[in-house]
Amino acid sequence: MLEKHLNDYNELKQAMDDFGGNYDYDMIKRAFELCVTAHEGQKRVSSEDYYIHPFNVAKIIVSLGMDSQSIAAALLHDVVEDTDTTIEDIKEQFDAEVALLVDGVTKIGRLNFSTKEQQQAESLRKMLIAMGQDIRVIIIKLADRLHNMRTIDAMPEQKQRDKSVETLEIYAPIAHRLGIRPVKEELEDLSIKHLDPIAYNEIEKSLSLHKKEREEILDAIKTRIEERLTAEMPNIRMSFQGRVKSIHGIYRKMYVQDKDFDEIYDVYAIRVITDTVADCYNILGIMHDMFRPIPNRFKDYISTPKPNMYQSLHTTVIGRAGMPFEIQIRTFEMHHTAEFGIAAHWKYKEGISENNKSLEDRLAWIRQILDSQNTSADSTDILRSIKVDLSQEDVFAVTPKGDVINLPVGATVVDFAFAIHSAVGIRMVGAKVDGKIVPINHEIKTGEVIDILTTNQAGHGPSRDWLNIAVTSQAKAKIRSWFKKEKRTENIAAGKLDFEKELRRNEIKIPDEEYDEYIEDFAKRNRFANTEEFFAAIGYGGILLSKIIPRIKEEFSKKNSAKKSPQIVPINESKVVKSSDGVIVDGIDNCLIKLSKCCAPLPGDDIIGFITRGHGVSIHKRDCNNVPKNIQHSAEPERWISAHWGAKRTESFTSTIQAMFIDRDGIVIDVMNAINNMRVPVHSINAREMKNGNSMVTVTVSAESVEHLRSIIAKIEKIPGAFSVERINQ
Repeated sequence: MLEKHLNDYNELKQAMDDFGGNYDYDMIKRAFELCVTAHEGQKRVSSEDYYIHPFNVAKIIVSLGMDSQSIAAALLHDVVEDTDTTIEDIKEQFDAEVALLVDGVTKIGRLNFSTKEQQQAESLRKMLIAMGQDIRVIIIKLADRLHNMRTIDAMPEQKQRDKSVETLEIYAPIAHRLGIRPVKEELEDLSIKHLDPIAYNEIEKSLSLHKKEREEILDAIKTRIEERLTAEMPNIRMSFQGRVKSIHGIYRKMYVQDKDFDEIYDVYAIRVITDTVADCYNILGIMHDMFRPIPNRFKDYISTPKPNMYQSLHTTVIGRAGMPFEIQIRTFEMHHTAEFGIAAHWKYKEGISENNKSLEDRLAWIRQILDSQNTSADSTDILRSIKVDLSQEDVFAVTPKGDVINLPVGATVVDFAFAIHSAVGIRMVGAKVDGKIVPINHEIKTGEVIDILTTNQAGHGPSRDWLNIAVTSQAKAKIRSWFKKEKRTENIAAGKLDFEKELRRNEIKIPDEEYDEYIEDFAKRNRFANTEEFFAAIGYGGILLSKIIPRIKEEFSKKNSAKKSPQIVPINESKVVKSSDGVIVDGIDNCLIKLSKCCAPLPGDDIIGFITRGHGVSIHKRDCNNVPKNIQHSAEPERWISAHWGAKRTESFTSTIQAMFIDRDGIVIDVMNAINNMRVPVHSINAREMKNGNSMVTVTVSAESVEHLRSIIAKIEKIPGAFSVERINQ
């Protein structure tokens, strides 16, 4: 079998030889043979032999400088999922280390989950746990995703978009946090290429339009810099490089920050690499003497490294030709870290050794995300944590003592307090920013000096509202943990009160004789030991009512529909007529149909008709407040009539959505953009600030069905800061 694929193996071997590592060639060759034989007969969507995929993943792993076990695991990462080979087989033929890596990368395809999002969350949780044991798991997974994105054109269009969104929201941020720049940038560029191909092509065209001219200018500048630095620092080792900003990086500035291509100053950069930190600052001074620096465009990531340990000096200057460009100055060690990230610091043969503390610090975010997910009963919280905590945009705030705290954009002083220490967050009573008192939902900006005001009063703790104000998983986990530990009785009472309030608000009426049994059954189905644990989780914020109430409503809607059906007074059928509104009524011909505004029914809702005096038949949802519970005992039972939606509908129906957000600028624009991207007509939209500091946005749209409306609601729920989105009666 190997002779047939000998050229492929030799290509992989040559890549290892070129990199110059100390590899276990025998183990890698056996892994290659198993990869080929296990996947024999299997084809990819592109019709090529399946083994080509793990083979290319292994080549990416080699290019990142990983070890023999990682290369073997890359070759075998799909055999457990897609063939009869088991983890035990891998452990027996190779070793426990390779088996652990393969198991960590394997998706959880054999488990059943209620939603695709929940399955994605559970798969990601397992991957993060495996990362905590061995970081090589995620590096292999990133290589796997990178090759899939390189070959994604063979997939159906919708799957291309779904994979691209997942890549942009989950895998690229992880690559960014691990500091693996080439992988991160290529994942982002490939995602944008399939999500917004028009913008991608426009940027690519802009880059190539004056490419030769700009390259000549940059080469001339690089030559000038090299000559000046060599003259002034003759005994210092230096290297000079040119760099073009990634397409996704340009895209973010053009379409997110609304800038023209010419307004982006760091599209082109010159990189100076030297030996020591002192040399970096000396070179910076010379650069500012040579070129005119642009104000407020200097960033010192050496004294304040990014969370992924990226270090460099960035300054934007203007050359003689009037073209702005960026100069990056760093040491060779910093450059190696910037290119390979965490892979550059992992010493497999010697263990973690002296880098142990450094590595633990760099992987602390994994533990924080898992801790946050452990305090929440909602498994999809882990997806939100990845999107927020691993945001590529960071803010840097300073404590009164001069310590720098790094947080994602959008973080509040609540996040800042808990980032300092749990005790500081728990005892916080307020905050000062640059000497002025601010509300606790104040959004932090880079450079602010923040002083957290605390109290020593016994029994003081955070407010439940802080869960809606905090954005980082670390802060939310600590708030939930405090309430879970300190206020159990209060949590149960508050949770039960909030739960029953939501039932009433959503017009869900559970009969008294069924209430206890139903709640206990629902709690167990959601992995709670009993109803007290269920109510306590609601009380401390471990489970969101906005997630569970729709499920309860759907269950009781089906149940009540079955009960109500025999109560409807039957009318002798003569004809079945379809109205212009897509509704079929039984027994009445040429009848005027109107959809009632009190409940605004949509196709997919269970409906019933009411014969009005002179205005035709009014269509209501069966669970509408204006529909009697017991029609036979109502005042005019003969006026209630069976109705249902037609099989074919092309009409649109108006429906109103109410969304609650943590207040910030640009919410209405984000809502409009989300809806416009779905090509949904908007009839009206308004927003107002609530007394508790949150914002409420009410928008009326045209929807084709209940399912269509749910997809619109799901889209709005993904907007940053949204914590409650629901359909309301008009």
